[in-house]
Amino acid sequence: MVERTELYLYHPSNLDKLRERGLPPERIGKEPSKIMLIAFDSTQQALRTEMLLEYADIEIDIRPTPKQITAGCALSIDFSDGELAQVRKIISEESVDIRGIFRETEDGYDEVRE
Repeated sequence: MVERTELYLYHPSNLDKLRERGLPPERIGKEPSKIMLIAFDSTQQALRTEMLLEYADIEIDIRPTPKQITAGCALSIDFSDGELAQVRKIISEESVDIRGIFRETEDGYDEVRE
């Protein structure tokens, strides 16, 4: 499951809070990952992508598609932005049909263009 890392305060002055939350010491003081989301127009493509990304050892989370994103499928996949290049490669190589890749923002979601 992808951690909602934007909720953590990654500043070393919050060391005790970070340890309580189980944050590994090597992550303290580093910029948190941003959550990315893949939206689909078919459940079949969402489940296929889930299988492909898990096989590639990419940490993902299946979740309902947010209301702000218009898509034909109620399932979406969350992943860390650090995995974006690998995710794009898999989607391209395996000819997966997606609605789009989105970055989570404070106001909702912005589509990520190449």
